[in-house]
Amino acid sequence: MSLNRNEKEAVVADVAAQVGKSQTLALAEYRGLTVEHLNALRKQARDKGVYLHVLKNSLARRAVKGTPFEVAIESMAGPLIYGFSEDAVAAAKVIADFAKGNDKLIVKAGAYAGKALDADGVKALAAIPSKEVLLAQLLGLMQSPVSRMARVLAALAEQRGGGESTEAAATEVMVTEAASADAVPVAQAAPPAAADAADAAPAAA
Repeated sequence: MSLNRNEKEAVVADVAAQVGKSQTLALAEYRGLTVEHLNALRKQARDKGVYLHVLKNSLARRAVKGTPFEVAIESMAGPLIYGFSEDAVAAAKVIADFAKGNDKLIVKAGAYAGKALDADGVKALAAIPSKEVLLAQLLGLMQSPVSRMARVLAALAEQRGGGESTEAAATEVMVTEAASADAVPVAQAAPPAAADAADAAPAAA
C-alpha cells in the first residue's frame, strides 16, 4: 500500500529520530520470510532494544542523508529490513543471529562509526561481546584483587582494635596474601636443594 505525502514525512521523521541516537545500522534481505518469522525477529529486536522495521528504501535514504549512516545508501536496494541500535553491537547481532537459523534472512550490509560494512563486516560486529558481557568479564577480573584488598582492610581494623602496629599488621596480611597467590610448590623447590646436597657430599667425604 502506497503512502501519501504526510505519511511518508512521518516515516522519514521517525527513522531520522532513531538514526540520531544510534551507533549501528544493519540491513538484511527478508524475501521469503513468513509473517511468523518476521514477528519472531521483531520480538527479538524489541527485547534487545533494536529499532527494526521494513522500510521503503527511498524513505530510508532520505532519513540517513547527511548522517554517518549515509555511507550505506548504495546498499539500500531490494526488499530490506532495517535494524538500528544505540548499542554498538545489538542491531548486527539480532540480524546475524537470526539469519544463522533462517536462510531466508540474508545479511546484506550495514554501517558503524561512519564506515560502510559488507555482510562479513556485520557478522564480525555481531560476534563482538555485548556491553553487558564485557562488563561482566571486567567485574570477574576485578573481583580477585578487590577481595584481597577487603581482607587486608578488615585485618587492619581488627589489629587496630587489639593495639598492634598498623604497619606491622598490614605487612603481615599482605605478605600472607602474596604467599598464597605466588607460593612455589614444594615439588618445584626440591630439585635445587637436592643439587646443593649432592655438591656438598664430596666435601664432607
